[in-house]
Amino acid sequence: MKELSTEEIKRGLDILKELGAIEITISGGNPLLREDIGEIIEYASRFFITTVYDNGSMSAEKIDALRDADFVAISIDSLDAKKNDHIKGVNGAWKKAMQAVEKLDREGISVSVTPTISQFNLYELIDFTTYFLQKGIPLWYCLYSYDSSDDASQLFKIGRKNDEFLITDEKAIAKLCNSLLEMKRKNSNILMTTKILEAVKNLYLKGKRTWKCHALQNFFIIDHLGRVAGCHLHKPVASIFDLPSVWNSEKLNDLRKIYSDCTQCTYLCYIFYSLHGSVLGNIKIAQERWKNAKLFLKKNNFTPLNLAKQQ
Repeated sequence: MKELSTEEIKRGLDILKELGAIEITISGGNPLLREDIGEIIEYASRFFITTVYDNGSMSAEKIDALRDADFVAISIDSLDAKKNDHIKGVNGAWKKAMQAVEKLDREGISVSVTPTISQFNLYELIDFTTYFLQKGIPLWYCLYSYDSSDDASQLFKIGRKNDEFLITDEKAIAKLCNSLLEMKRKNSNILMTTKILEAVKNLYLKGKRTWKCHALQNFFIIDHLGRVAGCHLHKPVASIFDLPSVWNSEKLNDLRKIYSDCTQCTYLCYIFYSLHGSVLGNIKIAQERWKNAKLFLKKNNFTPLNLAKQQ
């Protein structure tokens, strides 16, 4: 099957604008491999707060393509080069990612670092955070997760189980959350809300999920073929081009009820949008970094996805 063309992606973005989406996250794989990625980012940034995720392997050489992004998030997991490269499974990954962060920051591109919290790096993350805060680089965190589902029909798969990374020290991750909460009070470059840090604490200390999944309500996933799913763990429910006609259908409403009880994952991006709905729900930390957020919301007469047009 063929990836969406540039024009098809633009048409899909037009559809998302009509549905009332305000934020687009472009990730992979590696989206920077596309030759037209600069054109796509520029077009998306006209209508949406646009974030691009990269592992740092290509962002420095694709810097001109990234200038229109509101945020570029680079994945780095340790200040120790060997440890980071072990986590990534790629020799030289740390050096390339660190150079990318420095270059993007120097060029005035709004870059952040996104470490994945795992047992392997759990005890160094306060020092890691302090290092980047001292450089004025914002941080957003991920949780080590892997797909436990064997469903061959799910949109795509992420990761695999690795006991080396599986978080087993519940008290340590709770302590990390408390430390980040304290640091966040003094530095707004920790892009984690109190609500999400408390949710992670409750998850590991009490085994309690303080959120319901809002897949197909506050967020959904579109793959490179234009297929739409509530999240990557579920099978596609529509094409992006058919989405307006089925958005308020009985079928999708029934799926939303099913997804709200789903407990398959602990992916922080899904937890975030389930807790906060959109960037609007996180505007206190967004307003300093997504510089065009207020202007964007005003200019586009923002309508949340769950209040999208009936027709």
